Amino acid sequence: MFTGIIETLGEVTDIVSEGTNRHYIVKSNLSNELKIDQSVSHNGVCLTVVALSEDTHTVTAIEETLQKSNLDELKVGNKVNLERCMLMNGRLDGHIVQGHVDQTAVCIKRTELDGSWEYRFKYDSQNGNVTVEKGSVSVNGISLTVVNSEIDEFSVFIIPYTFEHTNLHEVNVGDTVNLEFDIIGKYVARLVNR
Repeated sequence: MFTGIIETLGEVTDIVSEGTNRHYIVKSNLSNELKIDQSVSHNGVCLTVVALSEDTHTVTAIEETLQKSNLDELKVGNKVNLERCMLMNGRLDGHIVQGHVDQTAVCIKRTELDGSWEYRFKYDSQNGNVTVEKGSVSVNGISLTVVNSEIDEFSVFIIPYTFEHTNLHEVNVGDTVNLEFDIIGKYVARLVNR
């Protein structure tokens, strides 16, 4: 379980395919603190550390993960948002994020607003996922507040700190991001649709 508060950015230094699996080698200032078998969120996807070196760690994504996330689009040199799992004795600064991406969305608007940024995302609403005005959503693993919620679109506003310390500064119109909808909202939506 995660909070959606990104700890650092990692850089993809190599990608190795093995059957339908893909191994990502990521360099970060957290890599030397990780352990084999530890869960780490990469752009909102919970992945297990399978190998370590001095300043890199390796994680593996299976075909199902590649199909439901934007990890399939990663290239060497891309930045990924990293967060280690939540400590049970710490504050929950963001919201409850499971690291299970529900689907992807496409950035359809990016506007600089003299000190902040507005991003608008469009997603396929046929999957039954919904956003709620002032509710939470995870975008590439970042806990954000929804504004201007519609059936298949929503906006978020980004402060300078988040813009600089996550990979959102690399997201442009047409780019794909990972979405994890609020867990409480998902249960409520499921109950209502029964």
